[in-house]
Amino acid sequence: MDVNQTIVKVLEEIGVDYVFGGSGQVNASMLLALNKSDKIKTVIIQNEQAASFMAAGYAMFSKKLGVCFATGGPGAFNLFSGLAVAYSDSIPMLAITGYTSRAMRGKGALNESTGLSRTPDSQAMFAATTKKSVILEDAKYAVSTLEELIYTAFEGRPGPVHLHIPKDVTIAEVPFYRPVNISVPKVLADENSTAEFNKKFVENFTADKKPLLMVGYGCVRSDSKNILEKLINTWKIPFVSTMDAKGYISEDNPLSMGIVGTSGDVGANEYFHNAQTILTVGNSFAENATFGFNAKLYEGKKLFHINIDRHEIDKVYSTEARLVSDATPALENLVAYLEKNNVPALPENLAIVNKHNAENLPEFSNGKLHPGYLVQLISKHLPKNSVIMGDAGAHMLWLSAYLNLNKNQIYQNPGSFGPMASHVNGSIGVKCANPDKTVVCACGDGDYLMAGFELLTCVKENIPVIYVIFNNAEFNVIKKFLLANFGEHAFMGITNPDYVKYAEACGAKGWQVHNAAEFEAAFTEALKLKKPCIIDAVIDGDIYPPMSISKV
Repeated sequence: MDVNQTIVKVLEEIGVDYVFGGSGQVNASMLLALNKSDKIKTVIIQNEQAASFMAAGYAMFSKKLGVCFATGGPGAFNLFSGLAVAYSDSIPMLAITGYTSRAMRGKGALNESTGLSRTPDSQAMFAATTKKSVILEDAKYAVSTLEELIYTAFEGRPGPVHLHIPKDVTIAEVPFYRPVNISVPKVLADENSTAEFNKKFVENFTADKKPLLMVGYGCVRSDSKNILEKLINTWKIPFVSTMDAKGYISEDNPLSMGIVGTSGDVGANEYFHNAQTILTVGNSFAENATFGFNAKLYEGKKLFHINIDRHEIDKVYSTEARLVSDATPALENLVAYLEKNNVPALPENLAIVNKHNAENLPEFSNGKLHPGYLVQLISKHLPKNSVIMGDAGAHMLWLSAYLNLNKNQIYQNPGSFGPMASHVNGSIGVKCANPDKTVVCACGDGDYLMAGFELLTCVKENIPVIYVIFNNAEFNVIKKFLLANFGEHAFMGITNPDYVKYAEACGAKGWQVHNAAEFEAAFTEALKLKKPCIIDAVIDGDIYPPMSISKV
């Protein structure tokens, strides 16, 4: 086998069934190896950036490795945005890119990025955007290098890794092959630290201190749902979720407070204000969730933090006790401690009523669909087990404020790196990894226009993502920022195409909707069609999402 065939065989063995990438001279021979695989579906994209976002989506709600590939130089550089998302959002990914053969380096070869002779230094750039970046200089190390990189992607806090393969090495013969061993141990705290953490938490677990549990995306990655539900339901702990864990624990649970933060639920923010004991799991304290990193937010509160990454603990707020641990085993140990010591449940009336942003919104605002009402319509008709993906913009705040997820549904917004269009493309990867789930991308028109040409990829590969475009013909959240801070705005308008004709031209199905009846009819049909669809929802851009200000 050559290096290309070895890569394909390793990916097959570890259960990868989709890879995403683009063609190019330096990696062209890899396409031949992928074409011969009957276990891996290769999705060729319109732009390599999309491949990186799709690979991130593929790994986001699965236990699988996201894989993207590109030719050297410009193709490789297009992968950086998706790798940055994976790096900041703890997503295991492998990026494979071409590289200049050793004999050609420093001569200005086509697509050279060695850092020699005024060429870009791609190795330095990938090293700064991944957990590890390697150049494979000798085919005999192909298996061991892949094994090390894949292990690194999953080890500890997950993240992306990268492999450069020189053009001559990619077709070199691998002298021997062995199955890779990717057995990654969980991150576990030692017994003394665990015992001390549990003891301190229980000492502060009393009704007068209004304990609160915060569920973060680390719980999703750790598959903590069952143990979280046992902890919440047995000991009657009110809980909130971060934006990227919204819906992971059903929001119709009587103890669900919703989301805390600047666009969070009113009741959740009020309960958080009064809480004195806060247990946060798999949470990194994002800007939105902390009211802009309010320095006084945790004054008078005792914070108990469980996180797989020690650098996230005490990064923003000081803790009363901390555990560097994978979420699930830490929660299992805490539950066992509560049971062993017969710790009583909290009073069932501790949580306040009318917790969520559930008010009856008007259908129209200024003669157009009210964006919050549109979100409520999506919630009403979203099938069970669905994944709904937001993108960067005002619509993301509307989604987090008014989505009500209670049928094993989950929502994901762009993380702290937060590039526009990441989830327009990431949704495609999510659907590939979860073919049995409905995947809806609710995005802004600005987001969609950055990457909407990948609709052709959806059609070609029969990947039925439903796009709901919040069409307000402007960069709405930036417009609000300019108006709030400077009293004026500039260059905020967007010229949208006829999305119905565009969808049809690509071989998809499209609708434009102006009211609830039209949206419900279109969404119902889109769910039945099982093909890529666009619903262009014309909304009011002059009304803004609810934004809370901390009382602290």
